[in-house]
Amino acid sequence: MTTTVDEHAAYIAALLAPALTPRSESVPLADALGRVTARAIVSPVDLPLFRNSQMDGFAVRAADLATLPVSLPIAGEVSARPTDPPPLVAGTAVRIMTGAVVPDEADAVVPVEDTTTSTTSDGETVTINRGRVAGDCVRAKGSDLRAGDELLPAELRLASRHLAVLAAAGLDVVDVRQRVRVAIVTTGSELIEPGATPTLGQVFDSNGTALAAAARAAGAVVASRTHVADDTAALLAAMRVALAETSADLILTSGGISMGDYEVVREALEPLGAIVTTIAMQPGGPQATAVFEGTPVVCFPGNPVSTQLSFEIFVAPLLRATAGMPPAVRAPRTLTTPVRSVAGKRQFLRGRALAGGRVELVSGASSHLVAGLAASDLLVDVPLETESLEAGATVQTWEL
Repeated sequence: MTTTVDEHAAYIAALLAPALTPRSESVPLADALGRVTARAIVSPVDLPLFRNSQMDGFAVRAADLATLPVSLPIAGEVSARPTDPPPLVAGTAVRIMTGAVVPDEADAVVPVEDTTTSTTSDGETVTINRGRVAGDCVRAKGSDLRAGDELLPAELRLASRHLAVLAAAGLDVVDVRQRVRVAIVTTGSELIEPGATPTLGQVFDSNGTALAAAARAAGAVVASRTHVADDTAALLAAMRVALAETSADLILTSGGISMGDYEVVREALEPLGAIVTTIAMQPGGPQATAVFEGTPVVCFPGNPVSTQLSFEIFVAPLLRATAGMPPAVRAPRTLTTPVRSVAGKRQFLRGRALAGGRVELVSGASSHLVAGLAASDLLVDVPLETESLEAGATVQTWEL
């Protein structure tokens, strides 16, 4: 019996659930960009840490400005550096810089642009022409946040502004959701690494690159990436090494699960209880799952478009949810051209978003057309029993 896309997706979700249970870890602040907070973070300090000046100007007692203009002797200076400010005697002013500690006796700062200074034989004075009330241009300790207040909420994806407030509060580590560790194994004796020179019958291994990039984009860590030829012993050994050396939570494989000969993944894992099945979808019909030495394995077909679409449909949503990332956008759009589909298969065609909520198809439906997939930014989801759609029909699209 052929399995539907939704049935297989639900099965994979159940298979991976133990491995994808959210866990937390502490990471240095410098490594926290883009991570998701595991819990609410409380400020250990007041922000600002101390009473400081909002402006370059003069710290004064507001009561000394009752009659204007007024000239006050400049009794000292305080800059924005670690220092005790000079005391402020009534009837005097202290020159102050932005961010500097405000003298305890001062209750206002007069911006420099509202003053003029002069020097006499008795010293320097400042003339103030505009009145100020207590609190003007003074940043009170804790006016931004009090110690014990929530600094950042749980489940927040950290941007640069969030790292800034953590640093301002003196925090150098942050508790975030732990990333899922994924081991990737591509199979096929015909595969060579990009950059090598192919001989007749060899093809470049694009699946390893694609799966590694897609896993990272979905919030996972690529714990290892390996390629093996069509050799069952080599495949099992590579998987054991990946688990032993990387503590991977999940293994992804590509290739080797069809019904022909030299299907290395099926031959290696079926005796261990792997389930190899056919999904009512195109591309990506052959699919398999297994548990290898306690670790779930999701096996994709080897054609590159099938591999990439299978990951996007079955695994990416689970990894994104575990990482605290928002789901990929799915939205209805209007077809610009007719579509002919295969009855009994849910087709995922490649498309490009156009203005006005429209979508145009890109390339064909075949599973080897990697250039067509690269030119796309959407998948066009054609339902299982739909054989044709006319231009102007509404279809569900998945953002890539």
